[in-house]
Amino acid sequence: MKKLFLLTVSLLGLTLSGWAQRPQATEQYRPKFHFTPKANWMNDPNGMVFHKGTYHLFYQYYPDSTIWGPMHWGHATSKDLVSWQHQPVALYPDSLGYIFSGSAVLDVNNTSGFGKNGQVPMVAIFTHHDPKLEKLGGNKHQNQSIAYSLDEGKTWTKYAQNPVLKNPGIQDFRDPKVSWYEKDKKWIMTLATKDRITFYSSPNLKDWTKQSEFGEKVGAHGGVWECPDLFPLTLGGKTQWVLLVSINPGGPNKGSATQYFVGDFDGKKFTPLSTDTKWVDYGPDNYAGVTWSNTGDRKIFLGWMSNWEYANQVPTHPWRSAMTIPRDLSLRKVGTQVLLVSQPSKEVSKLGSSEITLDNVAVKGEMNLSDKTKNTGPFQLKLTADQLADFAVVLTNDRKEEVLIGYDKKANQYYIDRTKSGKFDFSNKFAMRATAPRLTTSAKMDLTLIVDAASVEVFADEGLTAMTGIFFPTDEFKTIKVRAANPLTLRKVTYKRMGVGI
Repeated sequence: MKKLFLLTVSLLGLTLSGWAQRPQATEQYRPKFHFTPKANWMNDPNGMVFHKGTYHLFYQYYPDSTIWGPMHWGHATSKDLVSWQHQPVALYPDSLGYIFSGSAVLDVNNTSGFGKNGQVPMVAIFTHHDPKLEKLGGNKHQNQSIAYSLDEGKTWTKYAQNPVLKNPGIQDFRDPKVSWYEKDKKWIMTLATKDRITFYSSPNLKDWTKQSEFGEKVGAHGGVWECPDLFPLTLGGKTQWVLLVSINPGGPNKGSATQYFVGDFDGKKFTPLSTDTKWVDYGPDNYAGVTWSNTGDRKIFLGWMSNWEYANQVPTHPWRSAMTIPRDLSLRKVGTQVLLVSQPSKEVSKLGSSEITLDNVAVKGEMNLSDKTKNTGPFQLKLTADQLADFAVVLTNDRKEEVLIGYDKKANQYYIDRTKSGKFDFSNKFAMRATAPRLTTSAKMDLTLIVDAASVEVFADEGLTAMTGIFFPTDEFKTIKVRAANPLTLRKVTYKRMGVGI
């Protein structure tokens, strides 16, 4: 939700069809199993809700250009989190402004009164951003509004008395994530308010009361806070609360990133176990991620796979941006720290062809895995080793362009190196070596790579460390190599091709 481009608002409703097509010649970087819009600009996922066996994904969308513009809510649905159907645009800009990020809930108790004839209303809570007020100056151009649907998200009615939460005078006052707090029978809104999070409560989604603030002087503050999420996870039979906060800029590898806190929430106040800065994903390209609502104890996360440092310039056409794969979140205790773990959702792991398994693979110098895997496109690669050693998985092509994903033993860091990855002249901030700490003291190592046409998602040490990076090679990366200066034995290597319909 950053830079405002004052472009003409289009009222054209685009009905989009299937998204996971194989790339065409003019769509070299179109993913095979990551969500993308059929055309034009996309950023934050929002309004994610599960209902009657269907996952609803709404997202920030501008249907008239491949660069950011007046925001709408795009809409897509899926039965399995990997095969998506595009739906008509859900929410359009109106006299109150653009439709910025937010969330959606099922009001099963009809607290809002929107339900009719026993129908459960799906309620969207979003930020109205008024560009006219912003241009006039002052800090009241962002307010929270609601809309409801009685036909499972197909059509929407905006509440006649919007906004339901007016801005008290805060420059950045946006991105409401709403959930039901069963203990007190009330709704909780987790709202980004410039450099902190403010919690509000409501009995009916219409009338909101401020409860508390969190974060003014804790965590990372290199940029504005936005796109928060608050949800419970269980660890050792005890409920812990996780608070996600996206920040831009100020990420661990510059630009956009999402931090998290683990603690307690009593319906009014969030109290962290630790105020140390921790990151959901250390790579440069995972931002504004939140979880689906109405999925019970399972928490499924999805992020925007880009970075505001260069999001408007990446060389894709006719669409711009993709989402990460869905990831299941959990907690794990490492020493005295409670850490967030993210792993590819089981639906993603079921994609693709049968696995090729190699045992006790000896590496010294460079080994070409493609000789054994016959690599022909996007894939999943899992490596395990019983010792720590410097090594890198190398994605490369005949032009000697390459992306390296590896481990630096001396620095005790994982990394994604795209300094020779192909096209990066669109931004002087793109070519980089992103790093992430190893968060376990175990002598064993495991690494999972999920590679699509123009991205890699890395999950190390069973998901304790995650990294996401995009890249744009001139020609497709068709070769997979492993480099290790010193002898290294990989206990097991498993490979499978990935893609919807494979």
